[in-house]
Amino acid sequence: MHTVAVLSLKGGVGKTTVALGIASAALRRSARTLVVDLDPQGNATASLDPPLTDATLADVLKTPRRAVLDEAIAPSGWSDTLDVLVGAEELELLNEPGRTGGRRMENLARALDELHAAPSGEPYELVILDCPPSLGRLTRSALIAADSALLVTEPTMYAVAGADRALEAIESIRAEHNPNLRPAGVLVNRLRPRSYEHQYRIAELREYFGRLVMPTAIPDRLAVQQAQGACTPIHEWNSPGAQEIALTFNMVLAKILRSGRAGRHRLERDPDETTDTTGAGEPGGAETTSEFPAVRAYAEPETG
Repeated sequence: MHTVAVLSLKGGVGKTTVALGIASAALRRSARTLVVDLDPQGNATASLDPPLTDATLADVLKTPRRAVLDEAIAPSGWSDTLDVLVGAEELELLNEPGRTGGRRMENLARALDELHAAPSGEPYELVILDCPPSLGRLTRSALIAADSALLVTEPTMYAVAGADRALEAIESIRAEHNPNLRPAGVLVNRLRPRSYEHQYRIAELREYFGRLVMPTAIPDRLAVQQAQGACTPIHEWNSPGAQEIALTFNMVLAKILRSGRAGRHRLERDPDETTDTTGAGEPGGAETTSEFPAVRAYAEPETG
């Protein structure tokens, strides 16, 4: 089971759109998937259209027990192989700013460990955590529970600063709570390829963050809003724009699954286990103490 946190520190960049696109790509490849809606706005839950449940993620974060989990998870309207751990407005009450929360921030990891240890039916191959656009307790809980983190941004003048702050937060969680957290990358959303400004900002991101910036970007297409409005996976929306975006999400999903190993969860680590942080499989990969070094290192443009 691979768990990816999809996050952004700025609202309105299409973070939930990306989370749903990844879920659609997973559905197309018949991978049993769980979407966890941590955003109090509940847009992922609304788009996936599950039936009413007796509990929500807010209840799970308070009491991370299997019985509560079973009441908060429902099949999506997309497919019975895609489930939703449903969100609720009450999550906002749990989203304390900063580093507050203590051991409560580990409750999401505990809940996912329950699913990993004793799955109901076929195990989940992928868990997608749709985070709120802030660095409060909910996003930090997601990063503690995640195997990898995908940062979503737009090609605007604020992209570098926002990505820098988010990567600093991810590195902080890695250092303090989750040493196995790996970067899935920085994904640019709503790209207009003919826009000089957008191309300039992507070049700026790549100069600043190097290979963390994904080689593919999500183009700005009306099909995304149309598919979401119809509560339909982008892979099933019949238009040329939707097909282009679907192919892009296939590549994003493949990159996520390559970014780290599926397997044990955050709270099940063997203290004697050495973490593979070598960048094995990457061209020129060499053993280092971290696959996610200090964020400022990405300020140096790559050579060669």
